Amino acid sequence: MNTGIRKLLEGVSDGTVSVDDAILKLKTKPFEDIGYAKVDMHRELRQGTAEVIYGAGKSAEQIIGIAKTMLKNGQNTILITRLSADAAEEVGKSHPLDYYKDARCGVIGQMPLPDGIGKIVVATGGTSDIPVAEEAALTAMVLGSEVVRLYDVGVAGMHRTLAHLDDIMSASVIIAIAGMEGALASVIGGLADCPVIAVPTSVGYGASFHGLSALLSMLNSCASGVSVVNIDNGFGAGYLANMINHMKGKKEA
Repeated sequence: MNTGIRKLLEGVSDGTVSVDDAILKLKTKPFEDIGYAKVDMHRELRQGTAEVIYGAGKSAEQIIGIAKTMLKNGQNTILITRLSADAAEEVGKSHPLDYYKDARCGVIGQMPLPDGIGKIVVATGGTSDIPVAEEAALTAMVLGSEVVRLYDVGVAGMHRTLAHLDDIMSASVIIAIAGMEGALASVIGGLADCPVIAVPTSVGYGASFHGLSALLSMLNSCASGVSVVNIDNGFGAGYLANMINHMKGKKEA
């Protein structure tokens, strides 16, 4: 059963949510049309995770309006990805906003306490991969997962990776982020007993083709249990890792 619906019904069962409030939540229109956007109000009920605002290509005014609609409809924490510093400054004038420069993300509201089944490890091949890694890490944290960061542990110095075997072996999910030839995902995939999500980055010299070389290498990984998201897609990796890290609730349902 969907996590959002389950929590709502559990609230009715334990008396923290009234029957009338639950009916109202379920009857509320599934989206609100504000002209330039149709804000999805039922996404948390359907998928267990509320809608996220993709900031790139949107004006500050549009982001402010979408966030206002979300807050009005009871969304307590809002993640805004690919948010420029200039737009963040404008949004911050209307809504209390924490801006994370490296991740290019903004968060309105309180960070939730972690409630996943374990820890998500976010590992990068190099320091240049950190912006993508921070987008992945912040996404997972906003959605309720505990994150361990292992930065600059690429295959050019394998001893750096092997120095963190305890973290790798104890993770529930690992996000392996690398440019160049993208070998980190295969190395970690050969060490870990959990799902590994590979993220190719556009870091590298000319023949890396802005991340295409890493993408193809990761898709051809010989390590079992490695899946791949799009180039520089830290958000997608963080979102998927969080879903995996909350599968206990799915099993119990």
